[in-house]
Amino acid sequence: MMGLVGWAVAIPVLLSVALGLWLDRMMGTGVSWTLSLVVLGFAAGCLNAWYWVRRESRAERGDPTADEPSMGAEGTDKEDER
Repeated sequence: MMGLVGWAVAIPVLLSVALGLWLDRMMGTGVSWTLSLVVLGFAAGCLNAWYWVRRESRAERGDPTADEPSMGAEGTDKEDER
C-alpha cells in the first residue's frame, strides 16, 4: 500500500516538472513555471494520496460509505457525527 501512496504523489510531481520545463522553454522564463507547478503538483499528489488512503482504510474496516464523499449535507465530516 505504501508504494502506491508514493506513486500517487510522484506521478503528479513528475508531470508538473515536465509541463513546467516545457513552459519555461517556450516562454524563456528560467524556472519560474517549473517551481510553481512542482508546488502545485506536490499539493495535488498529497491530496490524492490522502483521499486514497482514507478510502482504503474505510474499505478495510467494512465501512459502507467508503466510496461516498466525506462531507455531509451541512458541510461537516461524517466521522465527526459518529
